[in-house]
Amino acid sequence: MTDRPRSGNRRDETARLAVLHAADDLLVEHGFAALTVEAIARRAGVAKQTIYRWWPSKVEILLDTLIEDSAKRFPVPADKPTADGIRGYLRAFARFLTRDPAGKVLLALLAQAQHDPGTAQSFRERYLGPRRDEERALLTRAIDAGEIAPKLGPDAALDALVGPIVYCALTGSSVPRGLVSTLVEDVLRPPNRDRTRP
Repeated sequence: MTDRPRSGNRRDETARLAVLHAADDLLVEHGFAALTVEAIARRAGVAKQTIYRWWPSKVEILLDTLIEDSAKRFPVPADKPTADGIRGYLRAFARFLTRDPAGKVLLALLAQAQHDPGTAQSFRERYLGPRRDEERALLTRAIDAGEIAPKLGPDAALDALVGPIVYCALTGSSVPRGLVSTLVEDVLRPPNRDRTRP
Protein backbone atom coordinates (compact mmCIF):
# COMPACT_ATOMS: atom_id res chain seq x y z
CA MET A 1 0.00 0.00 0.00
CA THR A 2 2.13 2.89 -1.24
CA ASP A 3 -0.32 5.50 -2.56
CA ARG A 4 -1.60 8.24 -0.32
CA PRO A 5 -4.72 6.97 1.49
CA ARG A 6 -8.04 8.35 0.35
CA SER A 7 -10.82 8.90 2.85
CA GLY A 8 -13.79 6.68 2.23
CA ASN A 9 -11.77 3.86 0.70
CA ARG A 10 -12.75 0.65 2.47
CA ARG A 11 -9.28 -0.87 2.20
CA ASP A 12 -7.76 2.29 3.70
CA GLU A 13 -10.21 2.15 6.62
CA THR A 14 -9.37 -1.50 7.18
CA ALA A 15 -5.67 -0.65 7.23
CA ARG A 16 -6.26 2.27 9.60
CA LEU A 17 -8.13 0.08 12.06
CA ALA A 18 -5.45 -2.61 11.77
CA VAL A 19 -2.82 -0.03 12.75
CA LEU A 20 -4.85 1.19 15.73
CA HIS A 21 -5.50 -2.35 16.97
CA ALA A 22 -1.85 -3.31 16.46
CA ALA A 23 -0.64 -0.31 18.45
CA ASP A 24 -3.09 -1.06 21.25
CA ASP A 25 -2.09 -4.73 21.43
CA LEU A 26 1.65 -4.09 21.27
CA LEU A 27 1.46 -1.46 23.99
CA VAL A 28 -0.26 -3.92 26.32
CA GLU A 29 2.24 -6.66 25.43
CA HIS A 30 5.50 -4.70 25.53
CA GLY A 31 4.92 -1.25 27.05
CA PHE A 32 5.38 2.24 25.63
CA ALA A 33 9.17 2.29 25.47
CA ALA A 34 9.37 -0.86 23.36
CA LEU A 35 6.58 0.20 21.01
CA THR A 36 7.87 1.22 17.57
CA VAL A 37 6.28 2.23 14.30
CA GLU A 38 8.16 -0.64 12.67
CA ALA A 39 6.57 -3.15 15.03
CA ILE A 40 3.13 -1.62 14.51
CA ALA A 41 3.56 -1.84 10.74
CA ARG A 42 4.56 -5.51 10.93
CA ARG A 43 1.65 -6.42 13.21
CA ALA A 44 -0.86 -4.44 11.11
CA GLY A 45 0.46 -5.76 7.80
CA VAL A 46 1.06 -2.34 6.27
CA ALA A 47 4.14 -0.48 5.09
CA LYS A 48 5.91 1.79 7.56
CA GLN A 49 5.68 4.61 5.01
CA THR A 50 1.91 4.24 4.98
CA ILE A 51 1.77 4.74 8.73
CA TYR A 52 3.89 7.89 8.48
CA ARG A 53 1.51 9.30 5.87
CA TRP A 54 -1.30 9.08 8.43
CA TRP A 55 0.51 9.71 11.72
CA PRO A 56 3.75 11.55 12.52
CA SER A 57 4.53 9.39 15.57
CA LYS A 58 3.44 6.48 17.72
CA VAL A 59 1.97 8.96 20.20
CA GLU A 60 -0.50 10.19 17.58
CA ILE A 61 -1.45 6.59 16.74
CA LEU A 62 -2.12 5.88 20.40
CA LEU A 63 -4.14 9.07 20.74
CA ASP A 64 -6.40 8.00 17.87
CA THR A 65 -6.79 4.62 19.57
CA LEU A 66 -7.61 6.27 22.90
CA ILE A 67 -10.12 8.71 21.42
CA GLU A 68 -12.03 5.92 19.66
CA ASP A 69 -11.92 3.48 22.59
CA SER A 70 -13.03 6.12 25.08
CA ALA A 71 -15.99 7.12 22.94
CA LYS A 72 -17.10 3.48 22.84
CA ARG A 73 -16.31 2.37 26.40
CA PHE A 74 -17.30 5.39 28.49
CA PRO A 75 -18.92 8.20 26.52
CA VAL A 76 -19.75 11.36 28.43
CA PRO A 77 -23.52 11.19 29.04
CA ALA A 78 -25.44 13.41 26.65
CA ASP A 79 -28.93 12.80 28.05
CA LYS A 80 -30.56 14.50 31.04
CA PRO A 81 -27.80 15.00 33.64
CA THR A 82 -28.33 13.35 37.02
CA ALA A 83 -26.13 12.38 39.95
CA ASP A 84 -26.72 8.74 39.03
CA GLY A 85 -25.61 9.40 35.46
CA ILE A 86 -22.40 11.03 36.66
CA ARG A 87 -21.83 8.15 39.07
CA GLY A 88 -22.27 5.65 36.24
CA TYR A 89 -19.87 7.57 34.02
CA LEU A 90 -17.18 7.57 36.72
CA ARG A 91 -17.65 3.85 37.34
CA ALA A 92 -17.21 3.20 33.62
CA PHE A 93 -14.06 5.34 33.68
CA ALA A 94 -12.70 3.36 36.64
CA ARG A 95 -13.39 0.05 34.83
CA PHE A 96 -11.70 1.38 31.69
CA LEU A 97 -8.53 2.35 33.55
CA THR A 98 -8.22 -0.71 35.78
CA ARG A 99 -9.75 -3.59 33.81
CA ASP A 100 -9.86 -2.74 30.10
CA PRO A 101 -6.59 -3.30 28.19
CA ALA A 102 -7.41 -0.14 26.22
CA GLY A 103 -7.13 1.82 29.46
CA LYS A 104 -3.40 1.16 29.43
CA VAL A 105 -3.11 3.52 26.48
CA LEU A 106 -4.43 6.41 28.57
CA LEU A 107 -2.08 5.55 31.44
CA ALA A 108 0.91 5.20 29.11
CA LEU A 109 0.27 8.57 27.49
CA LEU A 110 -0.26 10.19 30.88
CA ALA A 111 3.09 8.81 32.06
CA GLN A 112 4.89 9.82 28.85
CA ALA A 113 3.45 13.33 29.06
CA GLN A 114 5.27 13.88 32.36
CA HIS A 115 8.66 14.12 30.64
CA ASP A 116 7.82 14.77 26.98
CA PRO A 117 6.37 18.25 26.31
CA GLY A 118 5.28 17.24 22.80
CA THR A 119 3.25 14.33 24.12
CA ALA A 120 1.80 16.52 26.86
CA GLN A 121 0.67 19.12 24.33
CA SER A 122 -0.92 16.61 21.95
CA PHE A 123 -2.54 14.77 24.86
CA ARG A 124 -4.10 17.99 26.16
CA GLU A 125 -5.18 19.31 22.77
CA ARG A 126 -6.55 16.12 21.28
CA TYR A 127 -7.89 14.17 24.26
CA LEU A 128 -7.84 15.77 27.71
CA GLY A 129 -9.10 19.17 26.58
CA PRO A 130 -12.07 18.04 24.45
CA ARG A 131 -13.15 15.44 27.02
CA ARG A 132 -12.85 17.96 29.85
CA ASP A 133 -15.08 20.32 27.87
CA GLU A 134 -17.74 17.59 27.64
CA GLU A 135 -17.39 16.70 31.32
CA ARG A 136 -17.59 20.35 32.38
CA ALA A 137 -20.74 20.80 30.31
CA LEU A 138 -22.21 17.68 31.97
CA LEU A 139 -21.62 19.08 35.46
CA THR A 140 -22.90 22.50 34.47
CA ARG A 141 -26.13 21.02 33.11
CA ALA A 142 -26.56 18.98 36.29
CA ILE A 143 -26.02 22.07 38.44
CA ASP A 144 -28.52 24.07 36.38
CA ALA A 145 -31.04 21.23 36.71
CA GLY A 146 -30.64 21.18 40.49
CA GLU A 147 -29.30 17.60 40.44
CA ILE A 148 -25.99 18.44 42.10
CA ALA A 149 -24.66 21.32 44.21
CA PRO A 150 -20.86 21.16 44.40
CA LYS A 151 -19.00 23.64 46.59
CA LEU A 152 -16.14 23.63 44.09
CA GLY A 153 -16.21 25.02 40.58
CA PRO A 154 -16.75 22.51 37.74
CA ASP A 155 -13.05 22.03 36.92
CA ALA A 156 -11.96 21.63 40.53
CA ALA A 157 -14.88 19.26 41.13
CA LEU A 158 -13.84 17.16 38.13
CA ASP A 159 -10.27 17.01 39.40
CA ALA A 160 -11.52 15.87 42.81
CA LEU A 161 -13.68 13.17 41.19
CA VAL A 162 -11.23 11.85 38.62
CA GLY A 163 -7.95 12.27 40.55
CA PRO A 164 -8.38 9.39 43.04
CA ILE A 165 -9.45 7.01 40.26
CA VAL A 166 -6.42 7.86 38.12
CA TYR A 167 -4.12 7.56 41.14
CA CYS A 168 -5.40 4.04 41.86
CA ALA A 169 -4.83 3.03 38.24
CA LEU A 170 -1.35 4.57 38.04
CA THR A 171 -0.25 2.74 41.19
CA GLY A 172 -1.69 -0.57 40.03
CA SER A 173 -4.42 -0.63 42.67
CA SER A 174 -8.03 -1.59 42.20
CA VAL A 175 -10.57 1.15 42.80
CA PRO A 176 -12.00 0.51 46.28
CA ARG A 177 -15.62 -0.53 46.37
CA GLY A 178 -17.77 2.45 47.15
CA LEU A 179 -15.11 5.03 46.23
CA VAL A 180 -17.04 6.47 43.29
CA SER A 181 -20.27 6.80 45.27
CA THR A 182 -18.40 8.44 48.16
CA LEU A 183 -16.75 10.91 45.78
CA VAL A 184 -20.07 11.78 44.17
CA GLU A 185 -21.72 12.30 47.55
CA ASP A 186 -18.89 14.33 49.04
CA VAL A 187 -17.86 16.40 46.01
CA LEU A 188 -21.14 16.95 44.21
CA ARG A 189 -23.55 16.92 47.18
CA PRO A 190 -26.53 15.58 45.22
CA PRO A 191 -30.02 16.02 46.73
CA ASN A 192 -30.91 13.94 49.78
CA ARG A 193 -32.94 11.51 47.68
CA ASP A 194 -29.68 10.17 46.24
CA ARG A 195 -27.73 9.93 49.50
CA THR A 196 -29.02 6.49 50.41
CA ARG A 197 -27.78 4.88 47.20
CA PRO A 198 -24.84 2.45 47.55
